[in-house]
Amino acid sequence: MKFTLALTTCLTGAAVLLTTTASYGQSSTTAQRKAKHSTSRSRAYQQPAATQPNGRPEAPAVRSARPVTKASAPRAEAARSESIVVLGAGASKETQTISHAAIQQYVPGTSPFKALSKLPGVMFTSSDPLGSYEWSQQIIIRGFDQSRLGFTMDGIPLGNLAYGNDNGLSIGRALQTENNGPATLTQGAGSIGVAASNDLGGALQFTSIDPTKKFGVDVSGTVGSAATWRTFARVNSGELPGGGRFYVSYDHQGANKWKGDGVQIQDQANAKYVQPFGEHVKLTIFGDWSKRAENDYQDLSLSMIRRYGYRLDNITGNYPLAKQIGSAYQNGTAFPAGIENQDTTYYNAAGLRQDAMGYGKLDFDITDRLKGSITGYGHTNSGEGVWVTPYNATPAALGGSPLSVRTTEYDIHRAGFIGSLTYKIGNHTIEGGFWFENNNFEQARRFYPLSQNGTPDSIHWYKGNSFETQWQSAFNTKTYQVHIGDTWRVTPNLKVNYGFKSLIVDNNARAMNGNYQGTPLATAYPSGSLNSTNGFLPQVGVNYRINQNNELFADYARNMAAYDSAQTSGPFSTTTAGFQVLKGKLKPEMSNTEELGYRFHNRVIQASITGYYVEFQNRLLAVTQGVGIQGNASVLSNVGGVTARGVDMAFNWIFARNWSLFGSYAFNNSFYNNNVYSDGVMSARIKGKNVVAMPRNLANLQLGYDDGAIWGNVLMQFQDRRYYTYTNDAYVPGNVIFNLNVGYRFQSSNWFLRGLDAQVNVTNLFDKHYVATVGSNGFENSDPSGTFQTLQAGAPRMVFFTLRKHFD
Repeated sequence: MKFTLALTTCLTGAAVLLTTTASYGQSSTTAQRKAKHSTSRSRAYQQPAATQPNGRPEAPAVRSARPVTKASAPRAEAARSESIVVLGAGASKETQTISHAAIQQYVPGTSPFKALSKLPGVMFTSSDPLGSYEWSQQIIIRGFDQSRLGFTMDGIPLGNLAYGNDNGLSIGRALQTENNGPATLTQGAGSIGVAASNDLGGALQFTSIDPTKKFGVDVSGTVGSAATWRTFARVNSGELPGGGRFYVSYDHQGANKWKGDGVQIQDQANAKYVQPFGEHVKLTIFGDWSKRAENDYQDLSLSMIRRYGYRLDNITGNYPLAKQIGSAYQNGTAFPAGIENQDTTYYNAAGLRQDAMGYGKLDFDITDRLKGSITGYGHTNSGEGVWVTPYNATPAALGGSPLSVRTTEYDIHRAGFIGSLTYKIGNHTIEGGFWFENNNFEQARRFYPLSQNGTPDSIHWYKGNSFETQWQSAFNTKTYQVHIGDTWRVTPNLKVNYGFKSLIVDNNARAMNGNYQGTPLATAYPSGSLNSTNGFLPQVGVNYRINQNNELFADYARNMAAYDSAQTSGPFSTTTAGFQVLKGKLKPEMSNTEELGYRFHNRVIQASITGYYVEFQNRLLAVTQGVGIQGNASVLSNVGGVTARGVDMAFNWIFARNWSLFGSYAFNNSFYNNNVYSDGVMSARIKGKNVVAMPRNLANLQLGYDDGAIWGNVLMQFQDRRYYTYTNDAYVPGNVIFNLNVGYRFQSSNWFLRGLDAQVNVTNLFDKHYVATVGSNGFENSDPSGTFQTLQAGAPRMVFFTLRKHFD
């Protein structure tokens, strides 16, 4: 086994959280792509948080020992003590858990990924200040991006978190940030019990908070830059007759874009009910509803940034100019002054999503030694990626505009079951379980008319009056997973975990290749089936506790990723002829992950060091044929592998009463093992080149203060250069960004001040210009002139103010 020592040091303390991420393989395109026509993103690999064989987080073994001051009221002290970084003490993998309180220090509505981004090995970017704008969301852990990481919420699979997700939904649409419980990340490899069919690199397991046993009402309001406005309310029932309890919550969030015209709006509701039946059975029911609409930011290129600056954006408020650009392209005439071509700026683009998700879970203790659970869940989604395109004019009979609206339409209906049993005998804890999911997914590409007069709606669901359907397909994916594992306490200081999972995924596609509503389809895609199967995906880990303060751990895991079932990614995104060629040759992606680490903790310092070595095999690469923005088919093939070696380091030091200092550093050396060939001819000389989008160096430094009433922290985050071409001939420079969070917890017997909190958050404190997301529109082999539009500009300095009030 090959190991490169990776150092991860962490200390629990107020306002400090820990987690990690990594990203590896990336899907590519050979031509510039507009965001909404394709869902390909960079791919990566990661490992799950320290968990038991059933995927549940292991019990945290370390908490920071902070002195209790007289000023610390019980409520404030409880909040402060919850702000713990758990480094997975006792686990055989690198893993961290961040708390509910830690997530609440960010602006309400912020993606919990931002709370994880200061952990070693984790890179998260987004072009909006809250990290909630889904087109630009990018999380990479050790070179693996979200398409190769596993994500769950209360054990329910969230899918691959791609923009055009065909098998799940983002955590921001599944759970309100105010209801986020602890989140556990395992960087190297997802636990054998995690419900994910793509966790080559690792898994991130979110949880929701439980209803309280006392009646209470929580309300909050947030205002800030770009006309941000968010209101939230949650009612806890308290314990009811019969022992049950529940909460219901609702929020509305709206904001303008920080540049250009457009809005980002979300309405969301959560409900959770917990009912015990005696001492040995508990029922949990959870429901979520979300409706999100967001106007897009323009995808930029390096040359566009140099010529127009970071604030270039869609011209949503200027329909006459958009029509002039469309007419110039359609007629081959000169573009308006200051416009280089039809892709310099678009009129509008938007993402629309509506979700409903729920589950029912039964936990039961059969005996003192035998315990189990069974969960049933369901999820429906309707979505559209909307883009006003100059490439297709509206027919004269329907309005005659030189522009039309192109949509990529999504419809998900999935249901599944998850079960597990745990049996303790002697020094062994044996756990086994299963996961089954049936997912029906429909996808279509349509064009809708625009008139010459009037102004099109900024955000609008387009349904029922399309003048062209380019393609339409229906997919069914059935996932079967079983696992069994054992935790053996060999001696009081030595623990061994070992087990394996078996995974079968059946993909079926049915393309509509004839007429749709009497109109011939423009593109014919394949129908057929594929199967990803591996009956033995083992994991083994060892943890040795040297003494009270020191421990060693090592682990190995092998994982497989199933194929995507979609028209915009995966093996069904090619032509019918291409699919027949690929069907007998394609192999699912695989990863082999090895880790070796050391942890230390005492009353003032918590630290760990982890080295990892990863082999990523059978990397799949999709190459779009022709101009990507026109939605042409791509060709998918196995193009070799990726090797990654890295070191993660972090520390947290409580250097004085109420004061803490957190730092992390990660070095990642991820590179491609093979050149890319097409029909025997080399198409990309990338052997030995760095993996796109993943920085080689990441560093974070945070100074925190918390006396129970006043709290605050300032965080510095550094990202090294990131390549967006496979040949590494084009990249964005490194950046250093500062963020500031401060707050005050009122401590008073006065009815109005009791339970009142106030906080101020400042993102990008020094107002730096930088590129946030790399690869928003895919990746190129080469871009020597810097014209490939696949970059998202980072948000400038923005300020937010929040008031929270608890009534009991």
